[in-house]
Amino acid sequence: MGMNETPSADRVHIGFFGRRNAGKSSLVNAVTGQDLAVVSDVRGTTTDPVTKAMELLPMGPVVIIDTPGFDDEGSLGELRIRKTRQVLNRTDVAVLVADSTEELKPCDKELLELFRKKEIPYLIAWNKCDLLDENAEKKLLRTDSDGSIPTAGICVSALQKTGIQELKECIAYLGQEDSGKKALVRDLIRPLDRIILVIPIDKAAPKGRLILPQQQVIRDILDGGGAAVCVRDHELAQTLQAFQEPPAMVITDSQVFAQVSEVVPEEIPLTSFSILMARYKGLLEEAVQGVTAIDQLKDGDTVLISEGCTHHRQCDDIGTVKLPRLLRSYTGKELNIETSSGMGFPEDLSPYAMVIHCGGCMLNEREVRFRMKCAQDQGVPITNYGIAIAHMRGILKRSTQMLPQVRKILEKQ
Repeated sequence: MGMNETPSADRVHIGFFGRRNAGKSSLVNAVTGQDLAVVSDVRGTTTDPVTKAMELLPMGPVVIIDTPGFDDEGSLGELRIRKTRQVLNRTDVAVLVADSTEELKPCDKELLELFRKKEIPYLIAWNKCDLLDENAEKKLLRTDSDGSIPTAGICVSALQKTGIQELKECIAYLGQEDSGKKALVRDLIRPLDRIILVIPIDKAAPKGRLILPQQQVIRDILDGGGAAVCVRDHELAQTLQAFQEPPAMVITDSQVFAQVSEVVPEEIPLTSFSILMARYKGLLEEAVQGVTAIDQLKDGDTVLISEGCTHHRQCDDIGTVKLPRLLRSYTGKELNIETSSGMGFPEDLSPYAMVIHCGGCMLNEREVRFRMKCAQDQGVPITNYGIAIAHMRGILKRSTQMLPQVRKILEKQ
């Protein structure tokens, strides 16, 4: 990914849902202005979710998701419906594509209930309105007879390309967000502050580039008027000595937390990319509360270590090697470690004593919050890499001292 591209996780995710042959794929193509989805008269042509990161005016950077029909049948159909349900977990705006020549079917109403249950902003796109007269169109803009299911929406025709601009404007309205309210670090610094970023360059580091959280933190520091100084971990001490005045903050890769903590004087605020990502994705407070579960682990307990991406595993990978090794060393227990990656997060967490999640840079906030809620609802503690490592290294209080909401939690622990 280029430095100027908006990460998929920071784009508004727009999901198109509905039953087979309602015209979802045709409408997606009309909205995007390109042949993103395969279109056919054969029911169930879309067999897997199709995603596309793009610019969609008047919104800006978005991810468009075309889903299989929610009324699919058979064993394969059940799998496709399950995939569609998974898409809901990362959908910021939902569009129910309904056939305007027919009434809402049970599967349509089930989808509407799911949107409401998951608190996803949504609208109904009544497709095929080119087949209706004016009076028939007006009847669509009403509420169901019992008032329980709002059916008002917007009339469109993917075939005639009518109502498409209005549909995009409605989606933009539902997906609007104050982009200035979310910050990784810029709200913690002042203009002209110098921030040192400690970035290990080892065999696990990607060749010729920085990982996404590092890119995002650098950009956020620049947006806040600060100066980002990037160094390798073994050059940190020399860099600090070269500064006439101490830096405003040091942000490190969690894997070298212990070494960096020994080098950085106590009076200089210290944190990690992973802790900042937990804050950015809405997991921070829950992660701090859940991390104490590490101290309660017993022999035979199973810990889930989950990553939001599907990167190539290196021989000293943090999720499958370093973190399990640190957990067993810290607890002194015989632990079972299971891992998940990408969208393979298990919704049934009952087999696990706790969940340790990555920073979630490849997941949008809604997906991270969904995973957090799964853990909360099932009473399974959840934390993240940076919080867990800081806790086991004995530096959690120090690495979160600049975050007032965390200080209150730590005082109670």
